[in-house]
Amino acid sequence: MPAIRLPDGSLRQFDAPVTVAQVAAAIGPGLAKAALAGKVDGKLVDTSFLLERDSAVAIVTDKDPEALEVIRHSTAHLLAYAVKELFPEAQVTIGPVIEDGFYYDFSYQRPFTPEDLAAIERKMAELAQADEAIVRRLMARDDAVTLFENMGERYKAEIIASIPSDEPISLYAEGKFTDLCRGPHVPSSGKLRVFKLLKVAGAYWRGDSRNEMLQRIYGTAWAKKEDLDAYITRIAEAEKRDHRRLGRTLDLFHLQEEAPGMVFWHPKGWSLWQQVEQYLRRAYQDHGYLEVRCPQILDRALWEKSGHWANFKDSMFTTESEKRDYAVKPMNCPGHVQIFNSDLRSYRDLPLRYGEFGACHRNEPSGALHGIMRVRAFTQDDGHIFCSEEQIQSECTDFNRQALDVYRDFGFTDIAIKLALRPEQRLGEDATWDRAEDALRNALRACNVQWTELSGEGAFYGPKVEYHLKDSIGRSWQCGTVQVDFQMPGRLGAEYVAEDNSRRTPVMLHRAIVGSLERFIGILIEHYAGALPLWLSPVQAVVLTITDRSAAYAQQVVAALIAAGIRVTADLRNEKITYKIREHSLQKLPYQL
Repeated sequence: MPAIRLPDGSLRQFDAPVTVAQVAAAIGPGLAKAALAGKVDGKLVDTSFLLERDSAVAIVTDKDPEALEVIRHSTAHLLAYAVKELFPEAQVTIGPVIEDGFYYDFSYQRPFTPEDLAAIERKMAELAQADEAIVRRLMARDDAVTLFENMGERYKAEIIASIPSDEPISLYAEGKFTDLCRGPHVPSSGKLRVFKLLKVAGAYWRGDSRNEMLQRIYGTAWAKKEDLDAYITRIAEAEKRDHRRLGRTLDLFHLQEEAPGMVFWHPKGWSLWQQVEQYLRRAYQDHGYLEVRCPQILDRALWEKSGHWANFKDSMFTTESEKRDYAVKPMNCPGHVQIFNSDLRSYRDLPLRYGEFGACHRNEPSGALHGIMRVRAFTQDDGHIFCSEEQIQSECTDFNRQALDVYRDFGFTDIAIKLALRPEQRLGEDATWDRAEDALRNALRACNVQWTELSGEGAFYGPKVEYHLKDSIGRSWQCGTVQVDFQMPGRLGAEYVAEDNSRRTPVMLHRAIVGSLERFIGILIEHYAGALPLWLSPVQAVVLTITDRSAAYAQQVVAALIAAGIRVTADLRNEKITYKIREHSLQKLPYQL
């Protein structure tokens, strides 16, 4: 007889095992009709989930934040169902939930067209109208492989074959369509009414460029139509602000095939870069950082000691010279440890703060590259603080204040702070993790800020704080971070002489405020729709002439403004003034004189 505790604290006794749906029905017919899923002891489950023991149960409806994940996951399967109905020869692969929506990858003999997309969306609406039950069942691994091979779904069979043989396989069926999935899903397709397909893109099978190129259909799904309408308006605005389009229009930068994932900065774009970098350099100096510079290429032996060669090698650019293996640095931290190790350090030297505008390279898959937001060559405002365990809290408090000040100066005031806590697989003792997590909590508390805790999402070597910036159209961007690292200093032999003359390993705090400068500049361009504030604008003013007679005076004005430190140009062309004004307005210049 399971006893079910509800969110309001009340207890319901049942004479036999019951499903989540039956619990909802026992509470009321309205809740039963609205139920999309359930939470059992904090875990999201189907409404068909059977409760055989005492449990804490919450019914998930479209009013709950968890509902969107279930709706989008289920809509991804509805998309695959519709594609199989319209294009039986298409093979299904994977279809996860992503931010604001979902996608599904298909293998098909020809590219899907915009007309295909419209037809697929109509078929999805038709299948949703049929309100078919979505039913879960478990199957032995080998039987599931055979099932999908007999269906001609070789990609699904390959995925299932990679799962351990003793692990039961979870399948979901709706109508004539069956798919591999852990779930949970809504109880029937009729719950899926508010969705829209957005675009088709290419994607390699398993994200490997050596594999077949698949077709990825992106879509979005919501609980209410007004939420969908607001989202469509938002993405239309985002397209207008696309940094790639504005980068060309405003003559800031370009990318080309000969250097994939690497940016060609034009004079105006490099001026913008310099304003950002010099501002951050002053912030370094104001908070006691010593700027350093480390080599771009380091011997394999160092990367093996740091652990990067074993865990990150596939994302590193490597080379060989005189029978020695090297890697172009994907991050700056091992180099900073070498500078720390170059001299005997005392507890009196701590905290020791290094900062570097370090150029890094990572071999990102070509399909993951996106303008200057996701690149292979990037520069970080990277810093590392070597300190004692007792100094973690004060250093993180100072960093938090510094980061929030920087974001405010760049025009970001809506900042979500998240504290990522210990993962299951981690290094170090629990007592050390307790102290580190408490130090980060106390640092945030000292700054009088609110934060969300993310259980299990810390790095394997220590907890971290993340800073998520909300831009002018409501999108969230994760930029800054401060991470506590107990492991790398010891792996690379860092130590200092403590007050009692013993040798101790320092704690290393990895910190960055904007992260990749390329990405942050892309965020700035989209946040301001290209109309950057005066202090950041590559050209702050233009002096326009109406007739040739004023050209000499215009040049005098330009010279005076340049002498005053203003970034200014002159437009002396023999064109109508209205034409000039319009042209410079499109360039989003702050002032026209």
